[in-house]
Amino acid sequence: MNRSVDPKKVNSELFTLTYGALVVQLLNDLESVEDVNKHLDRMGYNIGVRLVEDFIARSSADKCYDLRETADKLQAAFRMYLGISPSIANWAPAGDEFSLMIDTNPLTEFVELPDTCSNMRYSAILPGMVRGACEMVHLEVSFSVK
Repeated sequence: MNRSVDPKKVNSELFTLTYGALVVQLLNDLESVEDVNKHLDRMGYNIGVRLVEDFIARSSADKCYDLRETADKLQAAFRMYLGISPSIANWAPAGDEFSLMIDTNPLTEFVELPDTCSNMRYSAILPGMVRGACEMVHLEVSFSVK
C-alpha cells in the first residue's frame, strides 16, 4: 500500500513530539522554571529570526504595508509551520495593536505539568518566535500571555 505523507503534517508533529523532550531536558539542566521560561523564549526568538527568510522564500510574500497585512502573514506562517490557524482579534482603534489567539496549541497536546511547574510558560517558544520574526522586519512587539 502506497500512502502519501504530507511533509507539513510530519514536520509539525515531529516538532510537537520533540518539544516535550526538549522542555524536560531544560527542566533537568536549569535551576528554575523561570530560567526555563527565559531559555524557551530566547530559543523561540532565534528560530523566528531564521524563519523570516524561509517564510518569504516559501510563500513569495510581498512587503506588508500595514499591521493588518502583517497579521495575515503571521496567520499564514502558523499554518505553514505548525498547521494551526490563530485568530486575529482585539484590534486597537488606532490599528496599531491586535491579539493573536491560539485556540488549539499543538505543543500542549500530550502535556501534563507537575505542580512544581505551575508558573511555567510551556509554550514560551511561540511568542519568542513571533517576536524574533517581527523584529527582523523592524516591528516592535510585546506579549501578554493569558
